[in-house]
Amino acid sequence: MKQKNTDSIDAALNRLKDGNTVLIGGFGLSGIPEKLIDGVCERGLRDLTVVNNSSGAGQFGVARLLERGCVSKVIVSFPWGRESKIFKELYAAGKVDLEIVPQGILAERMRAAGAGLGGILSPSGVGTQIAEGKPIQMVNDQEYIVETALPGDIALIKAHKADPRGNLTYRLASQNMNPVMAMAAKHTIAEVDEEVALGDLEPANIITPGVFVDRYFVTGRYKPEAWEGAWHE
Repeated sequence: MKQKNTDSIDAALNRLKDGNTVLIGGFGLSGIPEKLIDGVCERGLRDLTVVNNSSGAGQFGVARLLERGCVSKVIVSFPWGRESKIFKELYAAGKVDLEIVPQGILAERMRAAGAGLGGILSPSGVGTQIAEGKPIQMVNDQEYIVETALPGDIALIKAHKADPRGNLTYRLASQNMNPVMAMAAKHTIAEVDEEVALGDLEPANIITPGVFVDRYFVTGRYKPEAWEGAWHE
């Protein structure tokens, strides 16, 4: 049986290359793989396209990658926020590209990639800037935007528990987009709070089957220093 645990973040990230599309889990301050993000920063990667719910806050999450110059484009639902100073400055200076995708469509485009589909038909955004440059399909007298699937080269996700085969469970709101990102990427690296023995996870509680996970790294539960006063589940 292949062991998927690794005690080296650098080894876990050895497939990540310059120019890759990286799906990074997290919603707000919950379910963000902070240690893996640290590892990406330390590798000094460049020209990454990052897919996430937002552009980060303060020096937390995606914002840290932006600050280190690792990112050339973000595909997000919420680029602007009170604490998104780093992204705002880079975008205003023309140093990072932006693609805004409605949150539900973002999730469904990744889900389509995980299911091997070419894309989805969506009524959201018809007649708005969201539809500009995209094909329109008429179905039952209603217009739909053809939204292409959104696969990733690598997914960096946060989970609660993992067993040796890479089966994952999540804690509370930290589930968010992590499971669908695991499906949509060619390779998935998970940061987990705890490793358990094979058979200790109730099958009904497993959200991400190990077939979608290449490696996982155990960090234990911790409070990120990058966001003073906040806690992510």
